Amino acid sequence: MYKIVEARSVGLNIKQFTIEAPRIARKQRPGQFIILRLHEKGERIPLTIKCSDPEAGTVTIVVQGIGKTTSLLNCLETGDSILDIVGPLGKPSEIEHYGTAVILAGSVGTAMALPTSNALKQAGNHVIFIEGARNTEMVVFEDEVRQASDETYIMTDDGSYGEQGLVTKKLNELIAAGRKIDFVLAVGPVPMMRAVAQVTAPLGIKTMVSLNSIMVDGTGMCGGCRVLLAGKNKFACVDGPEFDASKVDFKVLMQRNAMYREKECESLKRFQENKDEEVAEIRAELAAQLTKEETHIA
Repeated sequence: MYKIVEARSVGLNIKQFTIEAPRIARKQRPGQFIILRLHEKGERIPLTIKCSDPEAGTVTIVVQGIGKTTSLLNCLETGDSILDIVGPLGKPSEIEHYGTAVILAGSVGTAMALPTSNALKQAGNHVIFIEGARNTEMVVFEDEVRQASDETYIMTDDGSYGEQGLVTKKLNELIAAGRKIDFVLAVGPVPMMRAVAQVTAPLGIKTMVSLNSIMVDGTGMCGGCRVLLAGKNKFACVDGPEFDASKVDFKVLMQRNAMYREKECESLKRFQENKDEEVAEIRAELAAQLTKEETHIA
């Protein structure tokens, strides 16, 4: 099992977890992810690693409570444990000296983009980070974003913080101002990533998008994360999670992403009706598992 050494809220329905996972911490690279399972009957979910501390043997993830499993995970606190974690998985981000690199991230996608932003800056790029959120409550890690970039812009849908508008508005403004952009990374909701690709593709700007949200088992065996890339099937988990945005068939991607939405909503509703019982059950199950492991070691 993997102990949660720190759990804290960082935004509306967004929580950050630092977890003991020394082997993963030693090998993690920007852009990689983990797959975790909360309990024996739980589903496997992919979560990008925000950062790692090899000396402390910990990895940090950020979770937005959207579906049942992420909502259940966000009920856990410091001292609780997670049954299974596998990683680091996926191919690391491509880090090169491009020139000017623009990172566009939507709310919790900011946590996913931070390691790559840091690495691009360390590689000598001029990094522009555009963070988007629905409102001020969804703006996260602003201080870390500013440290990981040379220019920072905060965009909110309602204008409650930063500038009002979508991240693509600021991207278009930079292009219209004559800024030379050599590389773009977009991390966030699929419609946002598609909108970014529609801006950059006609201009021939190298653009990568992170597609970890459609993954299931993380090993390429289930086939659930098939992506149509320039007419060829790829798997987000083993061939990605980052792909050339100009080659992604976003129409097919959005259809696949919506396939189980109805059942996901039903599952979330049942969880919300029995949240306290489910949280108590998972803690009891993990406590029993821990006792079993300690007995075996003794």
